Amino acid sequence: MTVRLRTACAALLAAGLLAAGAPAATAAPAKYTHAAAAQQFRKAGITWTSSGRCSDRNNRRCTSFDGINRTTVAGVIAFKRTSGCAVTLTAGTERGHAAGTYSHANGYKVDVHVTSCVDRYITRHFHYAGPRPGDRAKRYRSPAGNVYAREGSHWDITYLNGNR
Repeated sequence: MTVRLRTACAALLAAGLLAAGAPAATAAPAKYTHAAAAQQFRKAGITWTSSGRCSDRNNRRCTSFDGINRTTVAGVIAFKRTSGCAVTLTAGTERGHAAGTYSHANGYKVDVHVTSCVDRYITRHFHYAGPRPGDRAKRYRSPAGNVYAREGSHWDITYLNGNR
C-alpha cells in the first residue's frame, strides 16, 4: 500500500468514515506541535478562533493544538472533506476542559463551531447514541466509534479511532 493510500485510509478511519476494525493502540499516539497542526489545518482550509487571540496551551482563553494527536488532526480534515462543510475549531488542547484519558488535554478532542451544515452532516450520517451522562448533550457515534456531542455553541468531538 502506498504512503498516500495509507494516509487517506487513516484520515477516513479517524473521521469515522471507514469502518473500524483496527486493534486497540498499544503505544502513545503521535502528537503535533501547535505550529505543525496549524499548518495541516490551514492547508485543508480549516480555520480556528481564540477568544484571547493566542495559542498558549496553559491559557484557557487561547486555542492551542500543542500535543494534539495526529489522528485527531487527520479526523478533522477528513470530516471537512467528506462533509463539504466549513469547519471552524473553537478549542483544542488548552486548559479549561474536563480531564480524562480521552480529553482535550491528551489530544483526543476538539470543539467545532456549530453551523447548519455541520449539524446536518453529523445528525444524518452518524448514529444517535443518546444523551451524555451529566450534561445531557446529544451524542452521535461514527462507525469508527468517534463521539460527536452537541454542547450549545459547539460540537465536542472525541476522536477515539477504535481505541475504545
